[in-house]
Amino acid sequence: MEEKKLPHDHGQSMERELEQMPSVDDFQTVADIFKQLGDGSRIRIFWLLCHCEECVINLSSMVEMSSPAVSHHLKQLKAGGLIVSRRDGKEVYYKAAETERAQLLHHMIEAMVEIACPSA
Repeated sequence: MEEKKLPHDHGQSMERELEQMPSVDDFQTVADIFKQLGDGSRIRIFWLLCHCEECVINLSSMVEMSSPAVSHHLKQLKAGGLIVSRRDGKEVYYKAAETERAQLLHHMIEAMVEIACPSA
């Protein structure tokens, strides 16, 4: 990569950081993941699914929301690759995906709750 001269010289070299900076598309992917977690109810559902496999009806009861509302959140989490589903007869069960991304987000949520919520 050609060395980029910045408009102001502050006495630090940014060449290495600029070479290692992820692409615009990579940052957009991260932003899209954070958008999915921009709703407290969706975070609660995701957190629950990191700890158990459950159907929509039971999830609805756990989070005290309607089944259609929970289904909407599940659709978004699934589209983002954060959860997976399996069918057993007429019932569909959901759980967190066994991916590094889902595990990292689960740990991040738990750490943020611990840091930001003194009552936790």
